[in-house]
Amino acid sequence: MSDEIKNLEKDVKKAKRLASEQAMELHDLIEDRLPEAYDELLGIANATYVACKNWDEANKKLLAALAETA
Repeated sequence: MSDEIKNLEKDVKKAKRLASEQAMELHDLIEDRLPEAYDELLGIANATYVACKNWDEANKKLLAALAETA
């Protein structure tokens, strides 16, 4: 396996972990602090969206690199 593929896999794992952490923060807000903390909703939801988008982009790069080596 090439170093490029290994680095892309590492990037995907990191991005997935960050997205999962952000999703947990959103979940905690929804489950524990709403409706009182509604003013936090847009910021946390946006951060969760960005983290998931970053994972998606990293995953697409990995899949493209894997397709090139096949």
